[in-house]
Amino acid sequence: MPRRAIRYIIFAYISGSILYANVFAHLLGKKTELLQCSEDGNPGTANAFKYCGFWCGVLTLAGDLAKGFFPVYLYLHDAAVRDSWALPLVIAAPVVGHAFPIFHRFFGGKGIAATFGVLLGLYPYGTPVLLLAAAFILLSTVLRVDPTFYRTITAYLLALAYMAFIRVEPQVWAGFAIVTGVVCLRMHMSKEVREKPEVKLLWRH
Repeated sequence: MPRRAIRYIIFAYISGSILYANVFAHLLGKKTELLQCSEDGNPGTANAFKYCGFWCGVLTLAGDLAKGFFPVYLYLHDAAVRDSWALPLVIAAPVVGHAFPIFHRFFGGKGIAATFGVLLGLYPYGTPVLLLAAAFILLSTVLRVDPTFYRTITAYLLALAYMAFIRVEPQVWAGFAIVTGVVCLRMHMSKEVREKPEVKLLWRH
């Protein structure tokens, strides 16, 4: 693998390791709320919105999307990089960094916003991000899966399966497969209370 590609992988992991929920909660004086009030202690976008307020949530969302977007986008648009099979690792690295950040003793967030960031970084190729978004919408509106723990895992697995079915680019599928494994592992390690899973057809309720 070319050294330039390895540099991108390292850059992507370090980028992912910056937990913007912690950064903006600290800057806005909300660090205590984020760490002590959240049930799972997850330094991610959802808890930033829930416990630290609208602006902290917006800034965290922007940061988490950006840290996934830029490594992938820059890698794909670097004409000096010739090893396309490094792409799966560049796609996965920001999410790995977010879930297991080197700056925070390898305890981070779940990586959902970072996942959308890396998939947006594939622009103008938008199929993967649309499939993941569609999976979340389907499982939140038509076929309701609760709680969020099970909905998230199901959405990732559903999107991964459909990407294989429509045969997205192998490098992209491989990258998303790694991301799915990391997110599922991080969800499993979460401290949140896991209620009994429920599946509802919303048009019948």
